[in-house]
Amino acid sequence: MDKYICTVCGYVYDPQKGDPDDDVAPGTPFDKVPDSWVCPVCGASKDQFEKEE
Repeated sequence: MDKYICTVCGYVYDPQKGDPDDDVAPGTPFDKVPDSWVCPVCGASKDQFEKEE
């Protein structure tokens, strides 16, 4: 599964870890993360993330 990086602050969403503090279970691919989810570090919206190369 691909990792995605926040273009605002550099936070990396790792699907293997998910974001349990915001109800995103480990193993959740980025395209299955709810559209209402925001970066846990800076609050940027999901559309501010890009696929890590």
